Amino acid sequence: MKLVTAYIQPERLNFVKQALYENKIYKMSVTNVLGCGQQKGYNQRFRGVVTEVNLLKKICLKIAVNDEFVQPCIDAIIKGARTGEIGDGKIFVTSLEQCVRIRTGETGPEAIG
Repeated sequence: MKLVTAYIQPERLNFVKQALYENKIYKMSVTNVLGCGQQKGYNQRFRGVVTEVNLLKKICLKIAVNDEFVQPCIDAIIKGARTGEIGDGKIFVTSLEQCVRIRTGETGPEAIG
């Protein structure tokens, strides 16, 4: 079992969801986050004052998958999120020690579904 965490551009979310659905991955958590990476932000002028904006809007996807779905999940995120421009995002894969479905008490790969 793995937890796939991806940070992507907000406008690419629908493309990523569609690519995940094509790979039979339907369960995910999505949150709005702020962050910066290689983009380092930009300068903005508002009412004559220059402000440095270095925390940019991103989307964080968290997807728990069984081992056989890790690579299809990664491929789908890349397919949906890639524009070829700086700021496309990052994907992190971490091991899940345990998963428990609260409703049924199932544990392990069966709980992920």
